Amino acid sequence: MAASSGMADNVASALCYALGFITGILFLVLEPYNKNKVVRFHAFQSIFLSVAAIAIRFALAILFGIMWSLSGAFLGLALLSLFGFACFILWLFVIISTYQGKTIVLPVIGPLAKQQA
Repeated sequence: MAASSGMADNVASALCYALGFITGILFLVLEPYNKNKVVRFHAFQSIFLSVAAIAIRFALAILFGIMWSLSGAFLGLALLSLFGFACFILWLFVIISTYQGKTIVLPVIGPLAKQQA
């Protein structure tokens, strides 16, 4: 179903993830998308995913920074890079799946996004 501006739901939903919480908030504010439950779900899930990824990355950076200062091991840096790569792969997967019309409900944040939508 296309919105009145001509943008299809799957395109608008995929764009919610493009710049993380920024585009998520944008689609929650823009008419007519803020009235569309599918787009609202993806906007909220994008916001929650972005905030969770930022918070976890920040916590891991602090933890690995402490580990590095105590032991001088570079394992923390490798694990932090691996987390960043995993987040990138998840981001691509969600954008592509959403564009294809599939609804991916992520664990923990997906049900929260459904409640908000």
